[in-house]
Amino acid sequence: MEKRADALDALRGFAIITMILSGTIPFSGPAALPGWMYHAQLPPPDHVFNPNLPGITWVDLVFPFFLFAMGAAFPFALKKKLEKGANYLLIIWHAVQRGFLLVVFALFLQHSKPYALSGNPETFHWLIGLIGFVILFLIYYRYPSSISKKVVLMIKLLAIVGGVILFSQLTYTNGKGFILSRSDIIILVLANVALFGSIIWLFTQDKILIRLGILAFLLAFRITHNIDGSWTKVIWDATPIPEIYKFYYLQYLFIVIPGTIVGDIIYKWMKTENESNIKEAKYISVSVLVLSIGIIIWNLFGLYSRLLTLNLIVNIILLTIFYFILKNSKSDLFYFYKKLFYWAAYWLLLGLTFESFEGGIKKDPSTLSYYLVTTGLAIFCLIGFSVITDYFRKSKYIRLIIQNGQNPMIAYLSNSHIIMPILALTRLSSLLNEMLINPWLGFLKGVIVTLLAALITSFFTKKKIFWRS
Repeated sequence: MEKRADALDALRGFAIITMILSGTIPFSGPAALPGWMYHAQLPPPDHVFNPNLPGITWVDLVFPFFLFAMGAAFPFALKKKLEKGANYLLIIWHAVQRGFLLVVFALFLQHSKPYALSGNPETFHWLIGLIGFVILFLIYYRYPSSISKKVVLMIKLLAIVGGVILFSQLTYTNGKGFILSRSDIIILVLANVALFGSIIWLFTQDKILIRLGILAFLLAFRITHNIDGSWTKVIWDATPIPEIYKFYYLQYLFIVIPGTIVGDIIYKWMKTENESNIKEAKYISVSVLVLSIGIIIWNLFGLYSRLLTLNLIVNIILLTIFYFILKNSKSDLFYFYKKLFYWAAYWLLLGLTFESFEGGIKKDPSTLSYYLVTTGLAIFCLIGFSVITDYFRKSKYIRLIIQNGQNPMIAYLSNSHIIMPILALTRLSSLLNEMLINPWLGFLKGVIVTLLAALITSFFTKKKIFWRS
């Protein structure tokens, strides 16, 4: 059986599970939580969007962590195609197909969400959610090789046509039927960066400096795109279908391209790893784990609280300690951690240097510091998961997270299209809503719903039922 990078799957699964949790915790009322439990730009109690409010919370990490994990997976997927003899044109065509299928996923996902149909969903709307899951299942299920490719293609095409017909007959909260502008923005961004990110990796294999150079040009576009008369503005504003593609979405390549660099490191390490050559003492591995978690938590606190000078000083201290712990690494695994640490520290410190640019770090509108800081924190999170899975060999303790990361498309909609409809149709949601009497019970409700969604995904993963774009 082909070995998987459990830590990378765990990072992806952690991002999705926390994304679900952030959407299920109480938003208002007596169970409302402190401000750091929501997006930093949506402060309680009114949660009115404030684009001028700097800072990030744990909620603001979930999307970039997922993007980073996707970028890190490119070398694995594309090297496999290359090893099987696929040429560049075929791989590019596959990337275009994947981008198209992700756009379809973004459209069908949003058009089948019960809350897109009604602010107060009833039985019919919840049933549409379940039907939407079935349609998406027919399109994205990884069919057994025993089924003819022509048959699979016919099933997918019929499901896509059937979905368009169904959703065009429905009326949504804005009074309109099926429209391109109604799509899941997270998946739409993924579609754009998946296409361009995979092509960039394909033409820059083993050429990290070129990838970094592409980021420099991307930075130039970001700085100059709003200057009237500039050719960068023309390219920035150009779009054949504005509902699907915008140059702005490619800004997230600031996260995806560093992800591909780390993916190359992981791939090379897995090919050369000597599992019996782990000589580091247990206290060193524990220190690496604690420091990785500590750096993430400290930056969330420091940037949210706006203690910027103190945040930088403590970061330098923690990174220095981290450096000396890894300095005399004796095994392949910890030499691997050292490489990851250098990149993590680089992106984090670069992001903190840009913190004051564009009004302080913000997720929305996303700032340059946001891309860079979250990239660094994603690598530290990856190191932490790797200590658990590759040093202690305790993958079983985070198996639920890993299984969600192995099946991300099902995990992403498990709550909105399976758990929520079932809870509503069985009236169990009313019972859970009785918990919304104080913040602790309200948060517990969110944890319960999130756990149910994660268990559903785990069930599909165990049964080897995977979705792929």
